[in-house]
Amino acid sequence: MAKITLKGKPINTNGSLPRKNCKAKDFTLVNNKLARLTLTDFKGSKLVLNIFPSLDTPTCAMSVRQFNKLAGEMKNTKVLCISKDLPFAQSRFCGAEGLNNVITLSDFATGAFGYDYGLEIIDGPLANLHARAVIVLDEDQKVIYTELVPDIAQEPDYEAALKALK
Repeated sequence: MAKITLKGKPINTNGSLPRKNCKAKDFTLVNNKLARLTLTDFKGSKLVLNIFPSLDTPTCAMSVRQFNKLAGEMKNTKVLCISKDLPFAQSRFCGAEGLNNVITLSDFATGAFGYDYGLEIIDGPLANLHARAVIVLDEDQKVIYTELVPDIAQEPDYEAALKALK
């Protein structure tokens, strides 16, 4: 279990982030066309997993915008923005914002991704949503960087995530 905060108030997750240098656990998530995608579908690309509670919050929306901007500059890298938002809401947000350098994926169907990656919030007002985190994977789907953002209202360290890709 990891301890984080929501605007300074303590909350907990169900586990810990995957360890660096370990192969990432496979997952199945739903894209905005309601197709189920797995980690294997992205084999051969570096991945930035931008994980957050909901696009309907300012910090989550900002992280998707920022990673969309940065993704255009990354070679052989895909940015997966993962939440429990419905795929329709994710698609509507990206369409309204003109964001086309990121791939939104939803964990609404099973919640298994958040649970398996130790990111399911288990108490407080955001219980059952994902904590804010960034996980970077190399082309072989090995974990090369992780960040569990200490307070949900705080943005991730974009520069550190990008540095891990080099």
